[in-house]
Amino acid sequence: MNSGDYINIQPSELKFQFELKKQSSCSLHLTNKTDKYVAFKVKTTNPKKYCVRPNAGIILPSSISDITVTMQAPKEMPSDMQCKDKFLIQSAIAPDGTTAKDISAELFNKGDGKVVDDFKMRVVYIFANPPSPVPEGSEEGSPSRTNAVEDGNQNFALFDAVSRSLDEPKEISSQVSSNISKLTEEKAAALQQNQKLRQELELLKKETSGRQGGGFSVLFVVLIGLIGVLIGYLVKKT
Repeated sequence: MNSGDYINIQPSELKFQFELKKQSSCSLHLTNKTDKYVAFKVKTTNPKKYCVRPNAGIILPSSISDITVTMQAPKEMPSDMQCKDKFLIQSAIAPDGTTAKDISAELFNKGDGKVVDDFKMRVVYIFANPPSPVPEGSEEGSPSRTNAVEDGNQNFALFDAVSRSLDEPKEISSQVSSNISKLTEEKAAALQQNQKLRQELELLKKETSGRQGGGFSVLFVVLIGLIGVLIGYLVKKT
């Protein structure tokens, strides 16, 4: 809690839930410690990023005023995961009966011995899923190391199973390729044997045809001879 001459401020820093593309809000509670009217004003180093409601007002004696600060939806993560934005809350005594419409810059001028309380506040990001810290110097045999070893063994076993499942199709593919090659060779040999048989059949047909042609010529000669003998016999008889 920040405490000054006039007001107390809770909390002491502005905390925003940081999530990309989502707005985040937090509240401030300003308590008037005096029996007088107190004026306050809120300033920030990045006014385009934050919306403060109300950004100025009057706190009645011994009363509380609530302020809501809304951070616009961030579009990207901060480079160092921290925020450098600052807020300044000023408070000063105001005349009795002063309203928010009567607040002017003159109320917060520090001239002529006038006391103005200044409270500087920093902005803190709270991440929804902060990265888990890695333990340093873990001893051998510790639970974290044991779990890591077990996880590693499981990963290796899974890798071996996947490797075997990938190798099996390769072996099957190799066997299929070998069978196809063997069948191709057998087909070529069968075609060659068939061609050889055809050639032998053609040669056999030619030899048979030649033999039939030679037999016909001998028969023709025999017939001519018989006819000649018959004619000679008839001539002698006449």
